[in-house]
Amino acid sequence: MASESSFDVVSKVERQEVDNALGQAAREIAQRFDFKGTDSSIGWAGEEHIDMESESEEKVKAIWDVFQSKLVKRGVSLKAVKADDPRISGKRWKMSASTSEGISQENAKKISKLVRDEGPKGVKVQIQGDELRVSSKKRDDLQEVQRMIKDADYDFAVQFTNYR
Repeated sequence: MASESSFDVVSKVERQEVDNALGQAAREIAQRFDFKGTDSSIGWAGEEHIDMESESEEKVKAIWDVFQSKLVKRGVSLKAVKADDPRISGKRWKMSASTSEGISQENAKKISKLVRDEGPKGVKVQIQGDELRVSSKKRDDLQEVQRMIKDADYDFAVQFTNYR
């Protein structure tokens, strides 16, 4: 009798990688010619929030673009970091971004339904809090499910962990 293989579907953000990208973006903003004299900044505002500030809407959007490029280079999915629209606060423009972790119940049900409807027979999906456990007797079926979930292109970041 074959034992079951499984993996977890999670949505996590590696905080250290986001912190490194933030540091790189802050250094680039401090050195770039187009940001000289604008008192532009980017930094953490709590555990999951990032604040960007500058003198114009275009500059604050440029800070967001720099930060996104650093996230991509560090392998952090842009789907895990959501930004608000720029807003004016006094004479300065501000923009906030936040990281999101965990798969909501609604999104977990979407993934579960996809696997049940289109996945190979014999694959089981269990929702466990903010992650899913996918199990099957055949490892090939699990790899097919991973490919299906990647191809579905959800609006949240998805990683596969705990493959055994």
